[in-house]
Amino acid sequence: MEVQTVTSKEKKRKWGIPDAYVILFGILVLIAIMTYIIPAGEFAREEVDGITMVVPDSYQKVDSSPATLMDVFLAIQEGMISSAPLIFLVLIIGGAFAVIESTGAIDALIFKTIEKTRNKELLLIAGVSILFSVFGALGIIVNAVIAFIPIGIILARSMKLDAIVGVAIIYLGAYAGFNTAFLDPLTTGTAQQIAQLPLFSGIGYRIVIYLAILISTVTYVAWYAKRIKNDPSKSVLGKKPFPKIDEQEEVSEKQEITVLHKLVLAWLVVGIGIYVFGVFQYKWSLNEMAAIFLIIAAGTAILTKMTPNKLVSEFFEGAKGLVYGALIIGMARSIVVILEDGRILDTVVEGMATMMTPFTSVMGALVMFVANLIFNILVSSGSGQAVIVMPIMTPLADLMEIPRQVAVQAYKMGDGFTNTITPTSGILMANLAIAGISWTKWIRFMMPLLLIWIVLGSIFLTIGVMMDWGPF
Repeated sequence: MEVQTVTSKEKKRKWGIPDAYVILFGILVLIAIMTYIIPAGEFAREEVDGITMVVPDSYQKVDSSPATLMDVFLAIQEGMISSAPLIFLVLIIGGAFAVIESTGAIDALIFKTIEKTRNKELLLIAGVSILFSVFGALGIIVNAVIAFIPIGIILARSMKLDAIVGVAIIYLGAYAGFNTAFLDPLTTGTAQQIAQLPLFSGIGYRIVIYLAILISTVTYVAWYAKRIKNDPSKSVLGKKPFPKIDEQEEVSEKQEITVLHKLVLAWLVVGIGIYVFGVFQYKWSLNEMAAIFLIIAAGTAILTKMTPNKLVSEFFEGAKGLVYGALIIGMARSIVVILEDGRILDTVVEGMATMMTPFTSVMGALVMFVANLIFNILVSSGSGQAVIVMPIMTPLADLMEIPRQVAVQAYKMGDGFTNTITPTSGILMANLAIAGISWTKWIRFMMPLLLIWIVLGSIFLTIGVMMDWGPF
């Protein structure tokens, strides 16, 4: 009887929240079944200034092409193949950033910030959050943010606050930038590529949105910090502000930023600057981004006199940590493969357009936003979500007379906002585990800020529709 009880408990433990891959495969199977139920149909399309546009009111039924069992598994392979540029870009960025991180330059920069803002809590919170928001906006640290959570805990301890603040200044700082990601090729870039918009177009308005989200985030975290500084009992974590304090790895706060660190950081800035210049001057895209990050990694190794073997070791260690996130892009793409091959994608768009007909363009944009907020709770991969929703939202935006930039932004904010609360996000759950914060306590802290973000996002999308936000 005792053995049976243990076995029963083990089974219960195994059946927890489904992994993102399990959810995606379930959606894939469901969509394959839908190809037998949903009528096949297509819109006519035409080229307008080099952009393929859906012709309104051109939907018509076509012969059905339901998915077989073999088609389901072939779709996964085809999704991986068609997403190869993105998948390898994720791995290359992860590897390059690991090489930079191994030099200690990023850590040294953070501790220099601590030194400059000692006994100035609000300045320190703002400084660190802004630094990580820039990395988040570039899309180069969102997954790697886990490595910096212990440093955030050290910062919070030095200010006599709690672990929530330690996680927030690092993680939410990064997401304040990632929520708009105006220079991230993996999310904004992917969505714009699918929507057939120039890469990083509309950057001016996105920077305005980024600043609003950043200011609201810093203000909220600073308010919470001041509140518990005045009265520690107001901490969400109660009487134990640092639940895993005994398990935290000590990091020296006397780490100096050397000339070599400055050279490595300057090289990173130069590399990113060259890529941004190439985007606007030579229409560079994802492949050039991958090449630039390989150059950054190689240059960093030369500057630090890293051996070739060490370079390879650090690079692949970093890439290894992102394999899960990289391959999920292809897994998500497989859903679109079934939708397209089953010829039901346009039928879904037509159905959504019919449902949204009573709405104005503004309300349509807000419905898109809410749909992405909800969908992201299931699929927390930013680029993975882009390849699922943008093929649907792009023609839908055309039919609803919603600017495609607004559709991209509705996806991007929907993706970024609920990433900070969804338990299917491995990054979030890992951050909370490192800090010893339960998910329920994090939700208590996070929900007011999430609502602020949603209100701001709704306002900016409304303005975007009203000003006919074009690809400038």
